[in-house]
Amino acid sequence: MVKKIPPIKETAPASATCWTHVFEKKEEIANVRHDLLTWYDKNKRDLPWRQNAKCEDINQRAYAVWVSEIMLQQTQVATVVDYYNCWMKKWPTVESLAKATLEEVNEMWSGLGYYSRGRRLHEGAQKVVNEMNGNMPGCAAGLLKHLPGVGRYTAGAIASIAYNEVTGLVDGNVARVFSRLRVIGGDSTSQAVTDAFWSLAGTLVDSERPGDFNQALMELGATVCTPKVPTCSKCPLRSYCRAYTQVEKHKQNASARLIKVTTTTDIEDNLPDIECAADGCSLCLPANEPWDSSQGVMNYPRKAKKKPPRIERTAVCILENVNNKQFLIVQRPETGLLAGLWEFPSTLLDENFREEQRMAHVSTFLKTHFGLHFKSGKLKHIGEVLHIFSHIHQTYVVDYIQVNSAEVHKLQCDQSTRWVDKTQLLESAISTAMKKVFKTYEAGVHISTAKTNGSKPIPRKRKASGHDRTDKKKQLALETFFKPALK
Repeated sequence: MVKKIPPIKETAPASATCWTHVFEKKEEIANVRHDLLTWYDKNKRDLPWRQNAKCEDINQRAYAVWVSEIMLQQTQVATVVDYYNCWMKKWPTVESLAKATLEEVNEMWSGLGYYSRGRRLHEGAQKVVNEMNGNMPGCAAGLLKHLPGVGRYTAGAIASIAYNEVTGLVDGNVARVFSRLRVIGGDSTSQAVTDAFWSLAGTLVDSERPGDFNQALMELGATVCTPKVPTCSKCPLRSYCRAYTQVEKHKQNASARLIKVTTTTDIEDNLPDIECAADGCSLCLPANEPWDSSQGVMNYPRKAKKKPPRIERTAVCILENVNNKQFLIVQRPETGLLAGLWEFPSTLLDENFREEQRMAHVSTFLKTHFGLHFKSGKLKHIGEVLHIFSHIHQTYVVDYIQVNSAEVHKLQCDQSTRWVDKTQLLESAISTAMKKVFKTYEAGVHISTAKTNGSKPIPRKRKASGHDRTDKKKQLALETFFKPALK
């Protein structure tokens, strides 16, 4: 049984212009803490980083939480679990990570996305070992100040979970829970709304179990108060949720109108009025985007308008040594998108290039950067691969060219280039996009080879269905039911 504790004194966020968006009653704050922690103790998922956070060594606890929180940024739990387990097995301590090379870190991170996270985690480990005698900063402020890649949320998570520091946190899941609890429908990227979320986090955090409380908020947002199809019936905070109250009030009023009730006094007395009393409140739904009854609690939070993604086309050339079946890969710069990862030789294309201009551009690129000279027609087009980054819609135009070992020796290669076979390629620190490019290459070469040999590619076998005439259980013709039985 979780003990109810004295609540933190309530203060309105500076951005709020009314009390609709805060918790007014101290008793309600204490009950929210109690009910949420009780639910969490019964329903929390068994995740590996939660087990590691129980380690007696405070420094080890902090490291384990740090790794998990960095991996979980912009990435789903189901994806992170295997990566986390492999990471902690290879580098169980901050000292072991500090000794690793960036190449090893990138290889381990390959496929997880947002690759700068792994690089900063590595940089942070080296800083802890080389500048802090192997000791992690012992509070949220210190974590925020000294560790690269650690922002306000991550610092709060590490400090509350590993150090039991009484500090709140706000991530996407927590923001969604708060916006529904207190009908915050303003622009989620605005400073006013951000301040309101952090004010609520500081108000509600449990002083005896801050780490568990923060994890409970995130767990609630991830499993119950989800972006789409939230299961309000299972929510432990339903009775405190003003978005839910708003939905129920609308339903009762609609029912009253349906049965032609002339007065709704009793109904309105049962559910409190949650309309904002202030004009121009920066936390309410904007006047030009009013509450939509069909959306229910999903009216909150309102998504910020995203900038349209940048559209890019990039030529990717796969060079294959036909004598040993190796491929040329090059390392990207240490800064920018996909920093330090390996890829096939690539060059950005002008969006207005016609086919012959594209081929000429690729030819010039290969001559300039690698000293590769080849006859017209040797460069073969494979196809295109679309890959969507968070802010870029990237189309890779894939070509390939075969060279022999004599030609390879003439190429201009340095430390940023490497020849690898298929196994080495897939084990290298290459992005998911390059893996997709390689699959397209393999499929294209297979089809091209089949055509050259005069054979047809083997079609995939189609699974038989219940309506398939090739199924063993064939449907009998109608006349067979009227044939006389054989004696």
